[in-house]
Amino acid sequence: MLHSLKIQNYALIEHLDIDFESGLSVITGETGAGKSIIIGALALVLGQRADTKAIQAGKNKCVVEAVFDVSDLALETLFAELDIDYDDECILRREILDNGKSRAFVNDMPVNLQQLRAVANRLIDIHSQHENLLLGESTFQLQALDAVASSHAEAETYAQHYRTYKEIGRQLATVQQTADAWRADRDYAQFQYDQLATADLTDDEQELLESELQTMNHAEEVKTAIAAALARLDGESVGTNELLREALTTLRRIEPFVPQMADYVQRIESALIDLKDVAADLDIKLNDTDFDPQRKEFVENRLDMIYTLEQKHHVASVADLLRLQTEFADKLARIDGFDAEIETLRKQLNEAEQHLMVAAEQLSAKRRMAKPDFERIVTAQLTELGMPHANFVVAMTDAEQFLPSGRDNVEFLFSANKNSAPQPIAHTASGGELSRLMLVVKAQIANRTKLPTVVFDEIDTGVSGEVAHRMGLIMSNMSQSMQVFTITHLPQIAAKGIAHYKVYKHDTADATVTNIVRLTSEQRVQEVAEMLSGKNPSAAAIDNARELLKMV
Repeated sequence: MLHSLKIQNYALIEHLDIDFESGLSVITGETGAGKSIIIGALALVLGQRADTKAIQAGKNKCVVEAVFDVSDLALETLFAELDIDYDDECILRREILDNGKSRAFVNDMPVNLQQLRAVANRLIDIHSQHENLLLGESTFQLQALDAVASSHAEAETYAQHYRTYKEIGRQLATVQQTADAWRADRDYAQFQYDQLATADLTDDEQELLESELQTMNHAEEVKTAIAAALARLDGESVGTNELLREALTTLRRIEPFVPQMADYVQRIESALIDLKDVAADLDIKLNDTDFDPQRKEFVENRLDMIYTLEQKHHVASVADLLRLQTEFADKLARIDGFDAEIETLRKQLNEAEQHLMVAAEQLSAKRRMAKPDFERIVTAQLTELGMPHANFVVAMTDAEQFLPSGRDNVEFLFSANKNSAPQPIAHTASGGELSRLMLVVKAQIANRTKLPTVVFDEIDTGVSGEVAHRMGLIMSNMSQSMQVFTITHLPQIAAKGIAHYKVYKHDTADATVTNIVRLTSEQRVQEVAEMLSGKNPSAAAIDNARELLKMV
């Protein structure tokens, strides 16, 4: 239940701090006193969209804090899922800053709006008078039937199967679309693959061929240079190797006299060995550098083919061509495997549809089971609310396809007159009839969902007299199992409250502000009397007010 509400700097409210009781609480006040402002502030702390215009003029932020007793609501699992610290006293707080930013807290822990709403939705429901129009909307009608049917588990099971069914269907459609497009290009892909595969490319082939061609194009120059180098290295009279051998012989003669010469001898011997190896390699290279016109033609043709393929496919290397070859091969394999993939997905879709059908039938069965009692109770309570010929019908028909909410089309039908066939509510119910209908439906929803707190904001619009009295009784009965707030202009309903709060405006030195106060017993008599006959009520009105209050 809502234990207390604090509001600072919100619209006309400078500071408000009030505690609430269990049972039925009524809130009254003149038109324009600020009742809707209090409801707006409460909606804000429950996660409604923030607006900086709500901040009181001259202030830099507004704060709304609501404290709930949740000790008997078994919300520990929900708080754990949301990663919020649990306490039997749950504090919701919302701060709106003048820079447009807002902050939300649950038990002093920062949360996002989704987390805030997840908690708030388990604590309280605010019904605005404008929501009466929801009665004519199919979504609300289905949600109301599900609430009355207590079909949350079945609805969640269906939703899970529906998501699976739609996802597999999406995958199948995507694969089929891809298969159709790729199959049209199969011949092209096969041609491209065959051309690349026939080329029999190797990763470093281009670099090796280009180097070989460069050598062949300068074969004579290369041979002359290698021969000259060999002559200088290993010529009989002036070759470097011969000169080193002579130097080595000379140093060895003096090595016995100069021990340091051993190091030089060793270094020259090492150099001589290296140069001999170089000369041997150059000799081999000289013999291999013979010009071969046929080999050159092969290399040039091979490179032309590689360059043509690279230009065709807009790539810069053989490695890229090999990657494309692999991609074409994979694409051909995928095309050839589409039939098997599509068949597998079709089987999965069929299995998912069977599971979905079972879930839909279970959900429909739960709804149809609740339908007669729902119709009977609503019709009976409408009779008590001054519509003796009321007829309320929940029309259920099979949808042509699976819907996110099941396979049922649900529509509320209503007639208020004798021998009149029920028609869609949106086309037949007047404002006062809508108010009574919504109250009865909301009462059924609240009783089945065990919501701890319900707020009715002028749900009694368009009614008066005995009907108002009976609407008050329904709210009073609801308050036996939950906390109920009702904002009303009707004395018959105001008199039913266990607690009575009055919203009023008064002037301060700087501004006009809104406040709320809990009325004492005598103040209640005066307030109800004024609701009956206006300001300065007569003694008869006061006596009448006392009688109404005694009826509680």
